[in-house]
Amino acid sequence: MTASATARRTVRVDLGDRSYDILIGPGLIADAGREIAGRLKGRKIAVITDENVAPIYLDGFMAALRAESIDAVSLVLPAGEKTKSFEHLISVCDSVLAARIERNDAVVALGGGVIGDLTGFAAGIARRGSRFIQVPTSLLAQVDSSVGGKTGINSPHGKNLIGVFHQPDLVLADTDVLDTLSPREFRAGYAEVAKYGLIDKPDFFAWLENNWRAVFAGGEARIEAIATSCQAKADVVAADERENGQRALLNLGHTFGHALEAATQYDSARLVHGEGVSIGMVLAHQFSARMNLCSPDDGKRVETHLRDVGLPTSMGQIPGGLPPAEKLMDAIAQDKKVKGGKLTFILTRGVGQSFVADDVPQSEVVAFLTEKLPK
Repeated sequence: MTASATARRTVRVDLGDRSYDILIGPGLIADAGREIAGRLKGRKIAVITDENVAPIYLDGFMAALRAESIDAVSLVLPAGEKTKSFEHLISVCDSVLAARIERNDAVVALGGGVIGDLTGFAAGIARRGSRFIQVPTSLLAQVDSSVGGKTGINSPHGKNLIGVFHQPDLVLADTDVLDTLSPREFRAGYAEVAKYGLIDKPDFFAWLENNWRAVFAGGEARIEAIATSCQAKADVVAADERENGQRALLNLGHTFGHALEAATQYDSARLVHGEGVSIGMVLAHQFSARMNLCSPDDGKRVETHLRDVGLPTSMGQIPGGLPPAEKLMDAIAQDKKVKGGKLTFILTRGVGQSFVADDVPQSEVVAFLTEKLPK
């Protein structure tokens, strides 16, 4: 065990016989072989990563596995949201099967949310379900997409519309890797951290308002923010694994954000997921104020904080322009949170007071988007 292990935190996702640990802290990639070997029944692993992560972490990760006599193969995919496609899903499944990965072996996602979502989907369907380990290398993946078992790929009809629920067996969130992220990537991940405060933890949001610079700088504040976020998601997932109720709250800002991502054709030069969520959370608070559910001051407070950390907060900040409100509504209507053809949004009665709103009038959303779109 490395000396840095003393700074680590463990969050347990309680799902009965499918429960698993999220380990959070420095040095976990170097210790990955030992952590995995103690939990793995088989002795083979297929590691899926991308062209951005591989040059930095793949060799060290593979060496950590070999040190524990784990036989591992790797596949390096292109980086970016467009990798979440049928084409790359097939290549991952083929690699897993070619490596003769059995159900007691494991498939590992070494990367950000794109790699985690794609790899988890492949692990969920290869041999009708293989063991799966997440090693998230972005802040967004560490606090959100690596936890909870949602996996999938994108469709021309919308984001993450094709996939399965497939829980990981272990999550290794090495906080050291976040130092290699670009400022834009780190800020994008921070949007998901702020989300947990805005859902139902107003004290956490207030703490972030006062401590976000320390979170960005690293150290204990960063570990605390990640652990708090993971614990918040773990509690929700344990209560509502398949998103039949409470788990939908985790989509605060996502209905608007996913529509904006679809409108930009998932072009990361224009908009990345966390930026869409940032704009979406501001829109959710502004729309709630429009519906007389909360004070306009709540939206201003959220907008101010996200703007202070450097995130976009309005649709006018997305380069390249956007389609009219009716086209954005087409993407919203394809959202997974639509039930029986009725729009479902996560709205709010104030900071930390989010709730699921069923049957939101489409005419109100169109009018709101028309008002907020840049002229």
